Amino acid sequence: MIIYVTGTNTDVGKTVATAALASAFKQRGREVVYAKPLQTGEPEGKGDAVTVGKLAGVEVTEMVRFPEPLAPNLSARRAGMDQPGLQELKEWIAALDAPGRVVLVEGAGGLLVRLTDAYTLADVADRLLIVTSLSLGSLNAAELTVREAQRRGIEVLGLVGGSLPADPDLATRLNLEEMPEVTGCTFWGSLPEGMARMAPAEFARVAAEVYADFVEHAE
Repeated sequence: MIIYVTGTNTDVGKTVATAALASAFKQRGREVVYAKPLQTGEPEGKGDAVTVGKLAGVEVTEMVRFPEPLAPNLSARRAGMDQPGLQELKEWIAALDAPGRVVLVEGAGGLLVRLTDAYTLADVADRLLIVTSLSLGSLNAAELTVREAQRRGIEVLGLVGGSLPADPDLATRLNLEEMPEVTGCTFWGSLPEGMARMAPAEFARVAAEVYADFVEHAE
């Protein structure tokens, strides 16, 4: 089973949300592989895959790294590096799949961020979990992401809040209620702000709690 994960924008908590999902599946006895096709702007030993591996304790893999912290196509172009073709990327992801395995593929930023000059995650994904911000303006971004994914025939598995403050303001509290209404999709729950700093046992507990219904639905 392959699940693609995107955000409504950059810095919405997508990597930690993906790590929590990996942990939740792992705790249900599933073999989990996390895949980051295109990593930008991180030295060796750092980056999204490293973060997920540390937080969730699952196998992680990358396809290629580009040096500057930009959209992958721009980082590759400025570095004069080859950009993987669409079929090459699809085959790399497909090769990770296996019976009984969950493959979590994390994109770069939002759904329409250019992975290369030729395509976006929307050209690759078929089953999508969307990690959304929760503050003022988030409803618009979430609905736009859902609508564009659905327009392209992508199955939207629902949304999860990437970072919920301990004391949310009025806009955030109302957004939590409105998110499933405006998007027409299941809102599975929210991950607490600062979750990456939790002790491993607490991280696993919260991950299993937030994603309990999603994992059951996916299985």
